[in-house]
Amino acid sequence: MDNLDYGIIGNCRSAALISKNGAIEWSCLPAFDSSSVFAKILDKNKGGSFEILTNSDYKITQNYISQTAILVTTYTNGNDIFEVRDFMPRYKLEDGSYYSPPEIIRYLRYVSGKPTFKVLYNPKLEYASSDTKTYIKKDFITSLTHGEKFDTVFLYTSFNKERVVSGNEIELTEDGYFLFGYNEKIFSPSVKKVYLEQQRTKVYWLNWSGKIPKYHLYNTEINRSSITLKLLTYDKTGAVLAAATTSLPETIGEVRNWDYRFCWIRDASMVIKVMSELGHKNVAKRYLQFIINLIPDKDEKLQIMYGINGEKELTEETLEHLDGYKGSKPVRVGNAAYKQKQNDIYGILMDVIYEQLVKFSTDLENGEDLWGITKGIVWIVDKHWKEADKGIWEFRAEDRHFTFSKVLCWVAIDRAIKVARIFNKSHKIEKWTRLEQAIKKDILENAWNDEVNAFTQSYGSTYLDASVLLMESYGFIHAKHPKFVATVKAIENNLCNDGLLYRYKNEDDFGLPSSSFTICTFWFINSLFKIGEEEKARMYFDRLLGYSNHLGLFSEDVDFKTKRLLGNFPQAYSHLALIECALNFSAKESDEKVLESMRE
Repeated sequence: MDNLDYGIIGNCRSAALISKNGAIEWSCLPAFDSSSVFAKILDKNKGGSFEILTNSDYKITQNYISQTAILVTTYTNGNDIFEVRDFMPRYKLEDGSYYSPPEIIRYLRYVSGKPTFKVLYNPKLEYASSDTKTYIKKDFITSLTHGEKFDTVFLYTSFNKERVVSGNEIELTEDGYFLFGYNEKIFSPSVKKVYLEQQRTKVYWLNWSGKIPKYHLYNTEINRSSITLKLLTYDKTGAVLAAATTSLPETIGEVRNWDYRFCWIRDASMVIKVMSELGHKNVAKRYLQFIINLIPDKDEKLQIMYGINGEKELTEETLEHLDGYKGSKPVRVGNAAYKQKQNDIYGILMDVIYEQLVKFSTDLENGEDLWGITKGIVWIVDKHWKEADKGIWEFRAEDRHFTFSKVLCWVAIDRAIKVARIFNKSHKIEKWTRLEQAIKKDILENAWNDEVNAFTQSYGSTYLDASVLLMESYGFIHAKHPKFVATVKAIENNLCNDGLLYRYKNEDDFGLPSSSFTICTFWFINSLFKIGEEEKARMYFDRLLGYSNHLGLFSEDVDFKTKRLLGNFPQAYSHLALIECALNFSAKESDEKVLESMRE
């Protein structure tokens, strides 16, 4: 497999990646950040997988049931046809809570003929760090490891258990199932019960998708991206993950391999903003509560990232026994970036707080908590905005005065002033306005470089950086301001490669970047659209959509030459930026249609 041709299934507790041939090659149970049960994606020999194997004369196709997270893999040789419907159960119970057990259901639907298949069932618990033994019991198949940790999983099936474990051929004559889970079931499953689980899960997703407004353009892409973002939310706490995987490399064979199964304040806040626009306000409110719960003390600084249960220590270690995705070592779990100082997170958080107060002012709880957080953020920004930091791209070397970080310090104060107006706290506005103006003046004087005719990556630098494109979307500068237009043009000339963008071209801790950061291309497209180059923006957007995988999913990066997907997958950041672009194009189309009807 040359691309990240995987589908994602999940239930807001955990997730699994399934290859286009129907193999589960990544899953962590019972939660997103648990150790892996299947990790073939990170080591094709040792990692473990759960595969449905057919003869070479079968053609295999894959799609989602429209507007759901149920993945259908179809196997056909003309006469003999069957489907595997993969999902993780999620639906509402009578008491209003959600049923989302740590289990994967593979429902095999008989279509026609006499289809046959074999099963390769090979769980490797605890990141395959020690032997996993599999045993056939009366009601189920169990697999366990006695390595550094004890762990166990269970497989229930309507098929002959001996044939499943030994990999012997199975003929499908009627619907059947595999139910793979972390816990032993109290009540034994049956084909009828599992079918009902599928229907309930389908109804859940159809109802969820039904809340998304219909737009003039790109409804299919907006819906798939929205479901993907939802799959990356952790129901228990309201946290939002950056991605479902660890250590998928930004460049094959290099060492830029990170664990993304955590909640970055920056990524998650942007996700919430978009999800609110799409009508899913509960996601937004629960994430805000997650943030409030993280800040118990008034002087406590925000970290850039947290564990999905709010953990503050995310110790990074390497799994030396795994070969890595296509040999790209090291495989890392945990992420040392949690210790980094990034001043931009305060602006992003304040922007979200302000957005939610505007959208949900009548029903948003915790107003006093949010005002307390607002005052705390202003205090921290006032104290630290002049300091250098690691920046949005998490440079691990020396700190710098990154333009994006400074702009987001300005955003923090600008939004705090707006929040003060909402809460009628006029006594704060004058003082905070002086601070806001001081930060803005500092940026305009130090971030602009006459030599390159653009705002640059950091103060005194000649390097360009895609993150400065967000100056406009955060309201720091108008889209038609000559300096912003010049910056967009300079970035196009310097960082654009065949319609794809570098984040930056200067060397970082690991050398020169050699792949395109997908979200940067979406930012660039948005900026072109805003400065009036709408036709070119739409052309780049449609081209970029063509680089998604067969299911419309994006990872973190795209290779400049081959256009293959790279980096952790699926990436929340990429999908939220896709939605933002699509909404802008759709709004433009809507406005033009209104004008046309007025002319008529």
